[in-house]
Amino acid sequence: MQFFDTHAHIGLIYDDPIEQLRVIQKAKQAGVTRIVSINNSLHDFEIVYNSLKAVAGIYHAVGVAPSEVVNPGKDWAAKIEAALKLPNVVAVGETGLDYFKQFGDKRSQIELFITQLEIAQKYNLPVIIHNRDAGKDVFDVLSERIPDAGAILHCYSENAEYAKKCLGMNVYFSFAGNLTYRNARNLHETVLNIPLDRILLETESPFMVPAEYRERKRSMPAYLPSTARFLAEMLEMDLEELSSQLWKNSCKVFRLPE
Repeated sequence: MQFFDTHAHIGLIYDDPIEQLRVIQKAKQAGVTRIVSINNSLHDFEIVYNSLKAVAGIYHAVGVAPSEVVNPGKDWAAKIEAALKLPNVVAVGETGLDYFKQFGDKRSQIELFITQLEIAQKYNLPVIIHNRDAGKDVFDVLSERIPDAGAILHCYSENAEYAKKCLGMNVYFSFAGNLTYRNARNLHETVLNIPLDRILLETESPFMVPAEYRERKRSMPAYLPSTARFLAEMLEMDLEELSSQLWKNSCKVFRLPE
């Protein structure tokens, strides 16, 4: 049985490369044999990519998150395109919209988002999307500009009705450790009302610690099986059967061999 963590901020768990390798080793011991490393800025991407580029089972996304909208960096779009040509870079992101903390202004965030969707389309890669209090605008932008390779609504936080609206597009729904929280009824309802072949799991490390590990300060890729067990119970599925389907889904969206 093997698991695929589709979204982990390895560089935020630890900034020390040796500690990062220990995190990855513990993940593999727990059966999490593939991880997509995520960064919010191009500067952080460069550091983490160079530290982990030779590590088996580690893949990378590159993009500029809405938190960086005020200062995405000089020639940021060209730098994303250059990074997409590197080995094991499998997606654009994370990008998207965040109106909760009001990074910059909405128009600037949307422009940043659209440009990265266009880059993803150009390179035929999926895009990993951050959405916080911006569901309508995320949906409206995707409806017009979703890349052919699809999109991942990471750390899904909307409700089942929103998910059903998105099913008409090539969208995957990625659930993090907060799926295991008792009060996450919107997420529980969502996973019961969308096709299994659209579901992914992530840790969003070091955030969203699963309920089983709530006493820990930070989430880890090794905790992904805990969320998978919770999901298996919700769906009344055998864990091995579920893990096999989730593995297939993850490999499909990132165009990796099973």
